[in-house]
Amino acid sequence: MNASFFLYPFEAGDMVTLRKQHPCGGTKWTLIRVAGDVTMRCQTCGRRMVLKRSALEKSCKAVDKKEDTEQIKD
Repeated sequence: MNASFFLYPFEAGDMVTLRKQHPCGGTKWTLIRVAGDVTMRCQTCGRRMVLKRSALEKSCKAVDKKEDTEQIKD
C-alpha cells in the first residue's frame, strides 16, 4: 500500500483559530507542543488543552505562523 498523506507543518508558537468556541468564548489558541498530540493554550482564559493532531487539523480554520524575531546583524 502506497498511500500518501499530508500533515500540516504546525510548529510550537503558532496561533490557530478553531471552528468552535471554547466555553470562555475564545477561538484563538497558541500551540505549545506539537507531536502526535498537540498541547495548546487559550488566548482568552489561559486554559491548556491536549488534542490529537488529526482532530486539530479537522477543526482548524486559520493558522497564523509565528514570526521570527531574530535578525541577522552584520
